[in-house]
Amino acid sequence: MKAVTWHGRRDVRTESVPDPALRDPTDCVVQVTSTGLCGSDLHLYDPLGAFLDEGDILGHEAMGVVAEVGPEVRTLSPGDRVVVPFNLSCGTCFMCRQGLQSQCETTQVHAYGTGASLFGYTKLYGQVPGGQAEFVRVPFADTLPVAVPEGPPDDRYVFLSDVLPTAWQAVEYAAVPEGGSLVVLGLGPIGDMCTRIARLRGVGTVIGIDLVTERLERARTLGTHVIDLREHGRDVVELVRELTDGRGADAVVDAVGMEAHGSPVAKAGQQLTGLLPDAVAAAMMQRFGVDRLSALHLAVELVRRGGTVSVSGVYGGMTDPMPMMRMFDKQIQLRMGQANVRRWVDDILPLLTDADPLGVDGFATHHLPLEHAPEAYKMFRDKRDGAVKVLFQP
Repeated sequence: MKAVTWHGRRDVRTESVPDPALRDPTDCVVQVTSTGLCGSDLHLYDPLGAFLDEGDILGHEAMGVVAEVGPEVRTLSPGDRVVVPFNLSCGTCFMCRQGLQSQCETTQVHAYGTGASLFGYTKLYGQVPGGQAEFVRVPFADTLPVAVPEGPPDDRYVFLSDVLPTAWQAVEYAAVPEGGSLVVLGLGPIGDMCTRIARLRGVGTVIGIDLVTERLERARTLGTHVIDLREHGRDVVELVRELTDGRGADAVVDAVGMEAHGSPVAKAGQQLTGLLPDAVAAAMMQRFGVDRLSALHLAVELVRRGGTVSVSGVYGGMTDPMPMMRMFDKQIQLRMGQANVRRWVDDILPLLTDADPLGVDGFATHHLPLEHAPEAYKMFRDKRDGAVKVLFQP
């Protein structure tokens, strides 16, 4: 089969690899019909390469048709249409029963002290072959895949794999009071969807902050009040206060994470890890991290006293300097974590109708064949051609 594979820093390729096979009797194999390119994939493209091996299959946002099932699978059959959540969760352990599928005790990676395994996402999270491929092996076939109806195009459902539950959880964790205000930092796929979900759920004032013109305009046309960080810079805190009765926002979603602009030292550190031997780079990442924290620090300034900061952007540091005195003084609540995909599916599925209140049918900006993955990664990294969300069609 064809798959997108990692071969080094900024070097991904679409090449032929062996087809996946059933490993356990509860597995299924899914023939992928659509698979997304995520901002988290860019972390593998650059700073997290120390935790990959050449030839690893990337991607964690797949859907398709069941091609084969193991002998103990009871709820799926070949031909069924399914979405594959990005975290591998058994659905039956203590954590899964608490709705914390991202902490699944069955797939936790004890060698690195991390949570549930993820598709296509490094040794830190299980080194499981990913979904940017023609086929993908999916464990826990009776509890992990999400069955979806036939008929509507893939774009209606594929974002259940990551974008929708990640954004839904971010807004849920933000706990905006009725009629309150929410700032979303970063208007990439997750931030963009956060603004849509917030408006749908009745948040009174939704403010989006970014520095990419196309992303700002995309959010503006859908009713979000947008602020261009390039234009306003340090004045952004005052602008938000003017829009929120002088207090600051009730809640802020950091949808940026370690990609944040504004820290040349951390940027140099990210670049340095790509030049070090893997063992040294991995140790540096695990012990120190190479995060750029400007977005998170900005979130602390933007939120009102007693408000909430909800972090959906991925960070990788172990010794990140946090403004603890400022956070304590402002009595800020901080919530974060990988999305618990299965936890939110029942809330989101009823919204994926012909009425399309979240605009999922037109959410993707690019549909490309899998062979175009190397160019798509570069385009998405450089924020060219209005790229907000790329879907590959194997």
